[in-house]
Amino acid sequence: MVRTIAAVCRPIPRSYSGSAQQEPYMVETNKTDGTSLETHSLERWEIASCEPSTEIPPSIPVNLRDWIAAAAPGDTYLALHAADRLPHPFERENELACAWVADREWWWRTSFDAVPAQQGERVELVFDGLDTYASVWLNGEFLGNSRNMFVAARFDVGPLLHDDVPNQVLVCFTPPAIAAAGKEMATWDLLADPIKTSKRHFHRKAQFGWGWDWGPSLPTVGIWRPARLERHHIASLDSVHFTTESIGTVARVAIELNIDPFAVQDETLDAAITLLAPDGSVAATQTFDWDLASRSARITLDIDNPKLWWTHELGEPSLYTLQIELAHAGRMVDQRAIRVGIRTIALDTSPDPDEPGCDFFRFVLNGVPAFMRGVNWIPASSFVGAVQVDEYRRLLTDAAAANINMVRVWGGGVYETEGFYDTCDELGIMVWQDFMFACAPYPEHDTALIDSISAEVAYQVDRLRNHPCIALWCGENEGHAVHQFLAMQGTESGPYPGALIFDQLIPAILERLDPATPYRPGSPFGGPSHNSMRAGDEHNWTVWHGVPPIPDKLPAGERDGSPVGVAYTRYAEDRARFVSEFGIQSAPAATTLARWLAPEDYALGTPGFLHRLKDHPKDKVDAMLLPVTGLPADLDQYVDFTQLVQAEGLKFGIEHYRRRKPHCSGTLIWQFNDCWPGITWSLVDYDGARKPSWYYVARAYSPVLGSLKITDDGTLELWVTNDTLNEVKSDATLTLTDLSGLTFNEQMIEWCVPANASVVVWRSTRAKIGAAPNRVLAVRSPRFPGNRLLFGPFKELLGTGADPRIMIEDEANEMLRVTLTGTHYHPIVHLHSDDPAVKFSDNCFDLGKHETRTVRVFRPGAKLCVNDIRLGKLPR
Repeated sequence: MVRTIAAVCRPIPRSYSGSAQQEPYMVETNKTDGTSLETHSLERWEIASCEPSTEIPPSIPVNLRDWIAAAAPGDTYLALHAADRLPHPFERENELACAWVADREWWWRTSFDAVPAQQGERVELVFDGLDTYASVWLNGEFLGNSRNMFVAARFDVGPLLHDDVPNQVLVCFTPPAIAAAGKEMATWDLLADPIKTSKRHFHRKAQFGWGWDWGPSLPTVGIWRPARLERHHIASLDSVHFTTESIGTVARVAIELNIDPFAVQDETLDAAITLLAPDGSVAATQTFDWDLASRSARITLDIDNPKLWWTHELGEPSLYTLQIELAHAGRMVDQRAIRVGIRTIALDTSPDPDEPGCDFFRFVLNGVPAFMRGVNWIPASSFVGAVQVDEYRRLLTDAAAANINMVRVWGGGVYETEGFYDTCDELGIMVWQDFMFACAPYPEHDTALIDSISAEVAYQVDRLRNHPCIALWCGENEGHAVHQFLAMQGTESGPYPGALIFDQLIPAILERLDPATPYRPGSPFGGPSHNSMRAGDEHNWTVWHGVPPIPDKLPAGERDGSPVGVAYTRYAEDRARFVSEFGIQSAPAATTLARWLAPEDYALGTPGFLHRLKDHPKDKVDAMLLPVTGLPADLDQYVDFTQLVQAEGLKFGIEHYRRRKPHCSGTLIWQFNDCWPGITWSLVDYDGARKPSWYYVARAYSPVLGSLKITDDGTLELWVTNDTLNEVKSDATLTLTDLSGLTFNEQMIEWCVPANASVVVWRSTRAKIGAAPNRVLAVRSPRFPGNRLLFGPFKELLGTGADPRIMIEDEANEMLRVTLTGTHYHPIVHLHSDDPAVKFSDNCFDLGKHETRTVRVFRPGAKLCVNDIRLGKLPR
């Protein structure tokens, strides 16, 4: 989408603190997880800046001073902050005070000891990511330029190495504004400054860094991915491609290898391939003599009784280990070990026979059509180079715990690091992978840019294609759709600028490197219009932006920002095939705001508070709040009310879409995470606190869901949606109560739902059960999370009755056990902790009179005390 601080910051990585003195490089020999037998990691650097030169490459300055410590991978802003040269960019309104960083020329330097390349060796200086316009020198010799943060830069440096004195690397980063000087191309008026003025469509750099409607303008600079020296012997294994050709009682897999025999010709290598099963046993093995007259080789293996890779609700995400060893004349020259999954993936876009004129859009995993219960992922920090593997694991574990089985890596961010995709592989989360293009026309006739994009796409596909989690490649975000929308309005003409990239260049590369994985040119894309409800995927901003339902032909009509126009009940109008974006904005936890705001700004309407809101107008949410909660009186109430409306709205939308299964086959909520502590659409805020919407979504995304619906004619229905591969049967109790807890109607039903289906299991009428505005219809079942249907506005439930009874006790494994008992009908019970790392087994749920709920509370690595937990303020 286009869009007194005590312990205020997340901990700055330890690599940013301490001496700037270069430590000895790390040496890893006989690696089994990379492409080189010997690797020297270059982690500790120093940085300094000067006024930028207009030349690329610039001359090496002779008078740079005030060098400070930095890390690779790392970030310039955080290095400056650690050295007390910069206030933290996220604190208060410091984003504005940090703008100068992007306008400076930055120099990075490090030194190391090494031995020059010997006979039959090649030594390369490798940067997995330079952000972005970088010039590189070794020992005063200019090596070359890098102009794309998404492509690794490799330099053959063997002859340049010294063994008598330390070797010095210099990297200069030129500001993007200088690199794009003189380049002009019209952009779209729907984008606000500084996005419009950044010329971001000329830069192969994270597009969100110039600001979005959920993030700050902090264009990053520096060595954002690992840097190292690689020493190869005789030959190097360039690439490996693992694919599943068929599955059954025997699975057939194919392995394609490419090699660079840089020091041998017309000879053979001894190649050994071993596939280890998830339990470590040998599933298959093969050896062969590789005739180097051909630089590529392809073999197939048959696997008996394969353990398939599934998303976590359908089965086990089983992972095999593929080991490859290459030897020459009895000496190991290269080896690699990668984790792979045996699975097939397809995208079914065939006609939907039950909805004429419409097509399916559903992912088929191992032959099974699966409903994608997903989210959109943005970078976990504005400072992409500083995100640690533990941060990916924490966030993605939170996603899996919320029953999420797909993450879309959005095209305005970055291709994530290996730790992200490894974790998705392990957790059974599929990845919809955008290429890094978002909400812009692109200069497709800029030859240098197109060459850079071609290298980027090939590099990233080669890097990521073996991950079983990769389910879809997608060309861009919203470009085709916005261009079409503007063309319908008469403000654009001709084909989409960039179509060459998405309709020709990327498909050609995928056909060569990864033909088995589905591809889409853009998102949304398909149908009579690119955001049509009839085919393809849809971005539903009907609710948040108040736009009309998307018709077959654009334009759709005027926006309606009134309470009626943005009511979340409008999700019920949507007949989409697959909803790849939809969401509602809310505040982060009050404690998160308090950590990052100045004390005087902790109030509605203050400059510091408004700075956290990047969407416009900044009071847009008021129209959504009015009919549901009313307007807040203070910032604490703003947090409560926006979080409640977000949770209720997402619940309503998800239940509607899941009831439409199989006509709708997926929902990807915008957005899961945050890149900074702002007021956004996230389910988990920047400090790690789960919003109420996280708990609502976890229940609404339960593999078996029970949901209540009022039809247009007033009929009441209970639907059970079953995403599992087995028939599910159980009973359910439906209870109608008023807010005092008095029961007016109660009945128990038995139900049975086939595998992978969604059906109505009960019907009644308002009159028959005695529905009224002050009453609640609740459903409870052993097979799905409890649910309810309200017959009146939520604001009429606020401030009713006393709190539930609460008892907090110590439990084993440093947990707390919280027992809650209802004193009347509680429409939302919210347990709080000031520590964002505290986890609740459940939260933000309804509680009936005399109903008891037990919640486990823990904090990884710490012991909690009873006073760490309290009841929230809603309802009040």
